[in-house]
Amino acid sequence: MKSLAFHLLGSHADAEDTVQEAFLKVHKAFNSFEGQSSLATWIYRILINCCYDALRKRGQRAEASYSHERPSRSDPALKIALKSALAALNDRQRLVFLMFEVEGLKHSEIAAVLQVPEGTSRSWLFEAKRELKRLLTESAV
Repeated sequence: MKSLAFHLLGSHADAEDTVQEAFLKVHKAFNSFEGQSSLATWIYRILINCCYDALRKRGQRAEASYSHERPSRSDPALKIALKSALAALNDRQRLVFLMFEVEGLKHSEIAAVLQVPEGTSRSWLFEAKRELKRLLTESAV
């Protein structure tokens, strides 16, 4: 969850604060959980809403800066290109990509969190991967 928040917010400190805020909201609203979805999807939805609230407070879209991330042991040029490509995705593509590839959620879970049909989740992921491939191919030229 912290990883998803970090990728949406671009800051480890903001991600930690937002995850903590999300869990406080989960705790306060737990009795209102109706069980229409799994507990995990309900919690992810709260986290995503908290991330969007944090971005609104900062006056930014979900195209957060990735400049605060720790250096990686992998190829720095590739990492920079990937960060740039992720930031270039639209909000829904980036969110589905991160939920599927980083968080390891299934399409059924993503669909429940985002309140869209499962096929839409699959379509958005396909679009995201296609766009990432295009952007990364262009940056390699």
